[in-house]
Amino acid sequence: MVCYNNRVSALRSDGPTGTILIIDDDESVTHSFARILRLEGYEVFTAMNGETGLREAETARPDAIILDLRMPLVDGLSFLRRLRANDQQRNTPVAIVTGDYFLDDRISAELQQLGAALKFKPLWLEDLVTLARTLLLPKVTH
Repeated sequence: MVCYNNRVSALRSDGPTGTILIIDDDESVTHSFARILRLEGYEVFTAMNGETGLREAETARPDAIILDLRMPLVDGLSFLRRLRANDQQRNTPVAIVTGDYFLDDRISAELQQLGAALKFKPLWLEDLVTLARTLLLPKVTH
């Protein structure tokens, strides 16, 4: 769930700022996230399950991915493992979003090892926009 109010226009940036793939089996979450990020100027692709998301990630080559953890068939962790196995997408920034506040420590550790940020639902408008901006920040290498 995304909660927002009349502050959309105050947060809007100038022009497209990157491409984001949203994968969530909850249609209302997917559409809400996509709508908000499009209003912010992002190009957004969506998928309603992990398998479709993997195909979309391969085709669209998004700059970042926002992914639900709990989905049928291919869950967020399985998606992330498969994404990271692809050399061309090994470094794509990913945020896992979940309503499960009681994650097993092993899952949290593996998500961290696979380089995914972990966020909890509900995300407010400001949280979602900040997450997208953070995912798309250039990585500093030394």
